[in-house]
Amino acid sequence: MKKVIVSVTNDLSTDQRVNRHCEALVDMGFDVLLVGRRLKTSLPLNDRRYQCVRMNLLFSKGPFFYMEYNFRLFLFLLFRRFDFLLSNDLDTLLPNFLVSRLKFKALVYDSHEFYTGVPELQSRPAVQRIWTRIEKFIFPKLKHVITVNQSIANLYKDLYGNAIHVVRNVPFKKVLSLVTKKEMGLPEGKKIILMQGAGINVDRGAEEIVEALRVLNSDQYVFLVVGSGDVIPALKEMVKRYKMEDKVIFTGKVPMEQLVRYTVLADVGVTMDKDTNVNYRFSLPNKLFDYIQCGVPVLASNLVEIRNIVEEYKVGEVVSNTEPSYLSKTISSFLNNERKLAEYKANALKAAEELCWEKEKIKFVHVITNVVKS
Repeated sequence: MKKVIVSVTNDLSTDQRVNRHCEALVDMGFDVLLVGRRLKTSLPLNDRRYQCVRMNLLFSKGPFFYMEYNFRLFLFLLFRRFDFLLSNDLDTLLPNFLVSRLKFKALVYDSHEFYTGVPELQSRPAVQRIWTRIEKFIFPKLKHVITVNQSIANLYKDLYGNAIHVVRNVPFKKVLSLVTKKEMGLPEGKKIILMQGAGINVDRGAEEIVEALRVLNSDQYVFLVVGSGDVIPALKEMVKRYKMEDKVIFTGKVPMEQLVRYTVLADVGVTMDKDTNVNYRFSLPNKLFDYIQCGVPVLASNLVEIRNIVEEYKVGEVVSNTEPSYLSKTISSFLNNERKLAEYKANALKAAEELCWEKEKIKFVHVITNVVKS
């Protein structure tokens, strides 16, 4: 059985994209080992059909974390047998590239975003230059590259000339189970506005939703935030300051199965990334497809890749203004148009038949088949 080692810098528990790819590799007959890290807040891993290793590190963030993880990953890969490597994002690419060259093995690179354009790097130009140099050194030499949408694929092709394969962040087709708000600890008789994800960060619209609900000043709505991100502490402070604890619910990170149970109960799923950086401009997040799979109408900011999906499949509405006063009116109008909501829900359930991993997986399998043949 051929062996593949897949590596990421996260703690493995909520990374849906990587889990789907590992599952696909198992289905293709590979022996799969997934490598990540363990945090103090890491959720236990559910039973999986592939092996997982989570490293305990001295550092959890900042430059020392990246140096430690890359060094540890290099040694880990160097002394393991494998037939090819799958590196996820630029922060794992250097050790994967070096070991693949040393062992004359194939490397697949999956870029989940336009990494050097993320806001965390744009505000730290010295650090951004380091990652850009690593990318410029390695990327032109890569033969097998995957990314999440065509806009980002075009950016990379323009920069480096590589052929880029697009494999979107679509989930497995969902079998929707009946669950009640009471069972999930949610208030009954209120409309649920959901924002989910592992990257609920600054400039992704969560603050504006809270401000919009403050403007609305209605007991009709609840903002449900499922996941984690760097804006969560500030968001909790806002909620406390405005005395909105009864209108905003934070669950923290939850297992994938529980995420689906929360999602099916939502009246609207929001994705409100702002066009403040290249990475957000071309984002096509997991949560958009999760909403669609669960038949949840979508309210989204006007970003090209997101707009294309929302408008093509008619699953919701796009807003060009995220100012709280405008957004409050939009949310109220959206959630009180029962006829439109029913139409968006029906369209989402229809789109779910096409926007599912069972169909998107074909593209991933094609890339891996070419790796094995080369």
